[in-house]
Amino acid sequence: MIIKSEKSKELYNLMLKKGYPEVFCDEITKNLNTDFTAKRMIGYLRYYQNLSLEVIADEMLAILSDRDRIMKKIELEKTNIAWNEYLQNGFDEEE
Repeated sequence: MIIKSEKSKELYNLMLKKGYPEVFCDEITKNLNTDFTAKRMIGYLRYYQNLSLEVIADEMLAILSDRDRIMKKIELEKTNIAWNEYLQNGFDEEE
């Protein structure tokens, strides 16, 4: 079972308040279960009115894609730092 963040719970309640089906709200918040992702969807839902289920699902996929891209960027930055340290200092060999 996926634990929902506080913002994810807020998103769930906002979607219910806007009249979206409970099952749909649950599926969206299962995927947007962090404060970062839920906050983005909350902003989207507050900016636009009367969105179809398909449009919301599409936005959820876009948010998840952005999150994955950011996570990959962070991982590449860590790898780059390690590589630069190696180039400057070589292997840390203890004799």
